[in-house]
Amino acid sequence: MNFMQVPTVTVDSLPADGLLLDVRESEEWAAGRAEGALHIPMGEVVQRFAEISERADGGPVHVICKVGGRSAQVTAYLVQQGVDAANVDGGMLAWADAGRPMLGDHDQPFVL
Repeated sequence: MNFMQVPTVTVDSLPADGLLLDVRESEEWAAGRAEGALHIPMGEVVQRFAEISERADGGPVHVICKVGGRSAQVTAYLVQQGVDAANVDGGMLAWADAGRPMLGDHDQPFVL
């Protein structure tokens, strides 16, 4: 599957249920993240697949990164594994632009 053709959802249409999987690096995560998201950097997704599957519990997985490129690749992988997954269009930049709440570590600047 071409990652440009993966299922996509906009920040505004994200359902309340389902898992939000943040695949950004730890420094990006510390700078600002969605409350309740599961953080698994893109490079760890394959070895931590069971954790993703368990947390999703058969429900949808919404994959997010900074702008949407890495999350599209992870979404393609998850779909190939039979997971109901969708890429969050625009990533955390779109999340912030939409005014969605974000958490950041106390010792980190609140920037994307």
